[in-house]
Amino acid sequence: MFISDKILRTRALLGCLTFANFSILWTSMAFLLAAPPFNYSDGVIGLFGLAGAAGALGARPAGGFADKGKSHHTTTFGLLLLLLSWLAIWFGHTSLLALIIGILVLDLTVQGVHITNQTVIYRIHPDARNRLTAGYMTSYFIGGAAGSLISASAWQHGGWLAFVWLARRLPWLTYWSGGEVFIVRKLQIKQSATVFVALHL
Repeated sequence: MFISDKILRTRALLGCLTFANFSILWTSMAFLLAAPPFNYSDGVIGLFGLAGAAGALGARPAGGFADKGKSHHTTTFGLLLLLLSWLAIWFGHTSLLALIIGILVLDLTVQGVHITNQTVIYRIHPDARNRLTAGYMTSYFIGGAAGSLISASAWQHGGWLAFVWLARRLPWLTYWSGGEVFIVRKLQIKQSATVFVALHL
């Protein structure tokens, strides 16, 4: 299916990169909060997961918009929010409020795009949900694992500066990959128009 279906490939890549963003943040955030000026304990650091859960709950409407055929809108809006979330996270090493805002927005974005991706790919081949899920989620977790590995390595070699250097680039790569969504959208519109004309000739 990956070879023959452009929509699946595009959405799988988008899922891979968005989850990589998620893993990059949550891997290095623990190092940041354990170091000066915060010096938080493991228990306090764990509480930041509540902020992430709140962001995830706010992503549920994305599936509704995707069901209404507005998946390209939710994807574009989500990727723009992803870029803005890293702007807030940028100041997270000195501002706890900025870090929390960044966490909320990033988690909202990742979950929203994930739900949209699943809605779109399940609409392609409703009779092959298991294979679609296996292919998409494999790509998704590869992104998460790669993000964690890269984030930990960046922090080990350069601390916050290396983390920020990495964080500045991956969201733009993710946004760029989202451009494929518009290409696929145009193909879908052309295909629908062709079918409509053929039926009415």
